[in-house]
Amino acid sequence: MTVYYDPYDVDITADPYPTYAQLRDHAPLYHNERYDFWALSRHSDVEKALLNWQTFSNSRSDILELIKSGFDMPKGVMMFEDPPAHTMLRGLMSRVFTPRRMAEIEDQIRRYCIACLDPLVGTDGFDIIGELAAMMPMRVIGMLLGIPESEQVSVRDANDANLRTRPGAPMKVADAARIADGRIYADYVEWRAAHPSDDLMTALLNVEFTDEDGVHRKLTRTEVLHYTQVVAGAGNETTGRLIGWLAKVLAEHPEQRREIAADRSLLTRAVDETLRFEPTGPHVARFLAADFEYQGTTVSAGSAMLLLFGAANRDERRYADPDRFDIHRDNISHLTFGKGLHYCLGANLARLEGTVALDELLNRWPEWDIDRDTARLAPTSTVRGWEYLRLVLG
Repeated sequence: MTVYYDPYDVDITADPYPTYAQLRDHAPLYHNERYDFWALSRHSDVEKALLNWQTFSNSRSDILELIKSGFDMPKGVMMFEDPPAHTMLRGLMSRVFTPRRMAEIEDQIRRYCIACLDPLVGTDGFDIIGELAAMMPMRVIGMLLGIPESEQVSVRDANDANLRTRPGAPMKVADAARIADGRIYADYVEWRAAHPSDDLMTALLNVEFTDEDGVHRKLTRTEVLHYTQVVAGAGNETTGRLIGWLAKVLAEHPEQRREIAADRSLLTRAVDETLRFEPTGPHVARFLAADFEYQGTTVSAGSAMLLLFGAANRDERRYADPDRFDIHRDNISHLTFGKGLHYCLGANLARLEGTVALDELLNRWPEWDIDRDTARLAPTSTVRGWEYLRLVLG
């Protein structure tokens, strides 16, 4: 059987799951000749690749277009590094991205949700993306970094523009450094350096560490900008998409939505099962630092490999009845946030935002449907989710 998979094909992206099933069954190692990349789709293969950073390297980022671009990757960007540099960079980040900071921000997230949703009570419906999902993640990152509200919309739009694609076409990479250089934050970083506060940015400006050359120092301004870009960019698109998927999936599973409305201890299960069922980032890319052998085929070093989270999360070799959405399944686990060294640093923040948003939606509207005729998927190849999704309120 001949299988065709293309991450830029709008028809496949609209419902990729039948194609994913064909890949798992007939082409578990797949090669796309048109764009010259390889792909792994079975859960066990994707999981093993995520843990094998020596072969499946992040040194050219985790975005297919960047790996294929031929540009030199900037140094000191966490998503463009493997150990030992990655170990140092991530260790530094975990010192400022603390559980205490996460806990403190929950009340702020809830207040923001309430402010967005209260004015909509009594209406017959609204676009959940425009009213909540598109703004909330950047607002939360802004709270963490201390970015003034007046600046947050322009920052989000600049970030999103970097990831946009024309339907059916790869993202254009004109300058690899620009995706991670954080230049849009430069003025703010200088201002915050002169006006310290209790926020992530002040912590980044003041953290002291010993670098790989044995020098005890603070981060340079360039390094601070790189960190800021990684935090803001990574947490923005994906978390907004999660809120859209929660709204859509629970509209299509009203019995489970009513269970969650009656028992809020199910909120976290609902969020994780949604992340498995409709992952916001359907794949990540890796650069092969060494030859890779798979069932008699050798993929040569220097190749680009897509790890298909969306396919792995629905692999019947790993999950019972994987195409069923079920908040009560025994094994709510998924690869949506990755695994191993590059496990998503913002995973708990994304879960928190999704949980609070769903909780506040259910506080106002235990019942909703969606307008399928006007729903519109966003045109990006790196994340998958809704650009417009109208909730219909009875």
